[in-house]
Amino acid sequence: MSVPQPTATERGEHILAVFDTAFGELLAADPAAFRVKFRKMAGSAFAFYRGTACLFYSDLEREAHSGPYLDERTGRVWIHGDLHAENFGTYMDANGRLIFNVNDFDEAYVGPFTWDLKRLAASLALLGYAKALSDEQITHLVRIFAASYRERIHALATGAKTDELPPFTLDTAEGALLDALRDARSMTRFGLLDSMTEIRDFERRFSAGGGAIELDAAARYKVLAAFDGYLETLPESSLARPDSYRVKDVVGRRGIGIGSAGLPSYNILLEGNSDALENDVVIYLKQAQTPAVSRHVTDAAVREYFQHEGHRTVISQRALQAHADPWLGWTELDGAGQLVAEVSPYAVDLDWSDIDDPRDIAATVADLGRATATMHAAADDSSGHSLVPFSTERAIDAAIAADEEGFAELLVDFAHAYGARARADHQIFVDLFRNGRIPGL
Repeated sequence: MSVPQPTATERGEHILAVFDTAFGELLAADPAAFRVKFRKMAGSAFAFYRGTACLFYSDLEREAHSGPYLDERTGRVWIHGDLHAENFGTYMDANGRLIFNVNDFDEAYVGPFTWDLKRLAASLALLGYAKALSDEQITHLVRIFAASYRERIHALATGAKTDELPPFTLDTAEGALLDALRDARSMTRFGLLDSMTEIRDFERRFSAGGGAIELDAAARYKVLAAFDGYLETLPESSLARPDSYRVKDVVGRRGIGIGSAGLPSYNILLEGNSDALENDVVIYLKQAQTPAVSRHVTDAAVREYFQHEGHRTVISQRALQAHADPWLGWTELDGAGQLVAEVSPYAVDLDWSDIDDPRDIAATVADLGRATATMHAAADDSSGHSLVPFSTERAIDAAIAADEEGFAELLVDFAHAYGARARADHQIFVDLFRNGRIPGL
């Protein structure tokens, strides 16, 4: 891909315009949250990249749904939408197994499969640069990612059985992935509850402080009404005990992270699967955001498939993630779509801070390629959703087979070009922010 090189002033104006479209309404409602978000983004080029999927897709828009490896099928598959090297981690699936895989599906949508791969490849370039790897070493990493993705997609497309390609679990994972799974296994529900709640009058309630916002009666009523709507979206298999519907407490929260700045959210404390207080469950209800990629996908059939952004997030995650969180559902609050899921005690993100040996980095990247292919393959005609009514893995496999040699090079070229673009953009952004050039802040 040939990335244009505007002047710093021109690029700065473009960044501000994209930010206004993506963040303007939320920023105006809660500028303090965005000051926190932007300071985190200022910390590194990678943090900036994480927070600017909107800018990434604005730059990719010129490709539309054409380009290498894209056709009427591969340009219209379920995609993660914000696939970068830190959006992987652990979760406990509906069968009680700890799994390492892709996480954070807030930006998921339907679009070209190469957009996921390019976003991940550019993140590898930024990660490698931050770890002082040479351009040759970064090229090697991207080729490893491409090769492992290609190999896994081909295996899935040609009928490999599930037991031949098992998910990353405590029994099958190695290296950094196994470390994350072991960390998750050492966590407990009691530990999570202890950090968020306390026992008052022989019952568990949310603790004051720590970002919790006490709700008045009217707000509490609205949240409980939304909760009732959410229950209707759960699979019948999700809740085995009727008492699990019982709400013990509700508090408000306001997002201040890189991805959740300004988004109102709530925590709901529920009765667990027994009377024991250590089995209680915390779920969160948060306003779902407009995915950045959706602004650059014009297919009306995709847009009309979803009731609202909460519905879109959940349907996309259920399509992309095998055995998703049994508490995953959606609802509406104040006319806005909401995502609802468990605050899991077993969620551990992939930690790159101690992965420094090039061999360990390469092994981890190879596993990310396999995980990405498995995610793309899960979301097709067998996922139970009619929006992508064909075998994704077979469509992608056939597209890559038409030009095997060019596949890795496409990602390598993009990774270097966009990695350099993101590093330059980060500096432009920092200068805009520190000099008071971002409207509303």
